[in-house]
Amino acid sequence: MSPPRRALIAITSAHASLFEGGGHTTGVFIGEALHPYNVFKAAGFEVDIASETGKWTEDWLSLQLGFLTDEERKQYDDRGSEFRKLLDSNVKAADVVDKEYGVIFASAGHAALIDYPHATDLKKIAAKVWKIGGLVTAVCHGPALFAGLLDPDTGRPVIEGKKITGFTTEAEEQMGVLDALRAWNEPLVDEHAKALGAEYVRPKGVWDDFHVTDGRIITGANPQSARSTAEEIVKVFEKL
Repeated sequence: MSPPRRALIAITSAHASLFEGGGHTTGVFIGEALHPYNVFKAAGFEVDIASETGKWTEDWLSLQLGFLTDEERKQYDDRGSEFRKLLDSNVKAADVVDKEYGVIFASAGHAALIDYPHATDLKKIAAKVWKIGGLVTAVCHGPALFAGLLDPDTGRPVIEGKKITGFTTEAEEQMGVLDALRAWNEPLVDEHAKALGAEYVRPKGVWDDFHVTDGRIITGANPQSARSTAEEIVKVFEKL
């Protein structure tokens, strides 16, 4: 029996400033949720959006020119659009933990490094997706959700022995945010991979559109990869 044609897009509940004195609030990187949402809906998936606590803050950078098309920005700004209504419904993961999903997609924003490693209900959902044969997927900083995410049958990390990608440490350095991230005392994506026994692979260029598929684990490297990662998820799902 195939997993249900239903996807949960996880969003971060955390927010923080990436620069001293403010000026760049990190939260949900909007395109990393909106691009997969549009891909999944076009492929006939039922889609939910939830965070661990039901709260969310938009990432300032994600709304700057180049990250959303004009139409996508209108879709986000329109409080009556289905996507925006799902965001604004502020669903807690605990409220949907009993639903069955064939896909969980961990969108991100730097803030995901703060809450995803400790997001117990989102991980309950992800473990359930894994157990029923669905796809556990993420983009950018989303693989932070893999921390403590165990295969219910083996008790081992679901990404152990798998190849994954995610936002590179080099890109953090280029953005000038590495010191701010270190102050959070949370691992970066490549560090999570190493701790969990996974192989971290990266794009040649830190902003290249790049994703990795390893069985039922599918990951994308950065905001530029959110759409192609979602398209790959649909392709893999059709073969389950």
